[in-house]
Amino acid sequence: MIYKSYLIEQNIEKLKEKLILFYGENLGLKNDLKKKILFKNKDAEIINFFQDEVIKNENLLFNEILNISLFDQKKIYFINQATDAILNLIQEIEKKIDTQKIFIFSEILDKRSKLRNFFEKNENCGVIPCYADNEISLKKIILDRLRDFTGLSSQNIGMIIDNVNLDRDKLNNELDKITIFFSNKIIQNEKLEVLLNTKTNDNFNTLKDEAFNGNKIKTNKLLSDTFIDSEKNILYLNLINQRLNKLLEISNLNKDTKLENAINMLKPPIFWKDKDVFMNQAKKWKSDKIKNILNETYKLEIEIKSNAMLNKNVLLKKLLIDICTLANA
Repeated sequence: MIYKSYLIEQNIEKLKEKLILFYGENLGLKNDLKKKILFKNKDAEIINFFQDEVIKNENLLFNEILNISLFDQKKIYFINQATDAILNLIQEIEKKIDTQKIFIFSEILDKRSKLRNFFEKNENCGVIPCYADNEISLKKIILDRLRDFTGLSSQNIGMIIDNVNLDRDKLNNELDKITIFFSNKIIQNEKLEVLLNTKTNDNFNTLKDEAFNGNKIKTNKLLSDTFIDSEKNILYLNLINQRLNKLLEISNLNKDTKLENAINMLKPPIFWKDKDVFMNQAKKWKSDKIKNILNETYKLEIEIKSNAMLNKNVLLKKLLIDICTLANA
């Protein structure tokens, strides 16, 4: 069954099928839907796979799904970065799963995609296209997240939207900052302008880009020169994760098309002045390297959130050094 994404956002429990595919260019929407699934399944163990893992070792997935006892904890399965290459495995799993639920996440799948066609035509499967956001959809998110705040005007809604370049992940980061900063729930336009000032973020982005470029000399100099606000470490991690996910998307697209064409297919698009930098990074970063660092950022986020005594800036700088080192591996 094909579902409208906005209906699933309103009620994730509409998804009754055991096999469900989310596809499309809107990474922020897919991340939001993942969070809703996790929230509705707080008592479940979440098992994450990447397509490459299960294709290399099909028994890994089959053993995990089929060896279920009455005393096992409820489990939910995520398969990430899925393409048509996983279709045969999905067809076999569909015949054998019982109470388990498997959520599959893909990038853009065109109308010729065998995986997309299988899910659209199979009444036992659910499929949710996740298309790019527009100003209207982002405005709805802002109004929903800030509905209890006073002082929210058309002017500052426009300011927020302009600042995120139609990127839902970045919007969620900005809204997190706003809800924390305006703890009294009164938005003041002048303070919002200061809060959204991207100068510090731009400086960090320069450091991040040199690390992803593998430029050791510039990275070391910027690590000394760049002010890193310890209160924004989760924001910095999100900026790193956004770049990693974009590079992973390119790594998958680049299997079927030229690198420059693949970059032009990205939505939201890479800003024109960042294209050359991004292209150089895409040449260095393949899926195995990207997944390695994604695992590091995931562990670091848990550490930062669970231990207030950690020196977060030191850990973030170590991550950037690891990124710089791996870029040249």
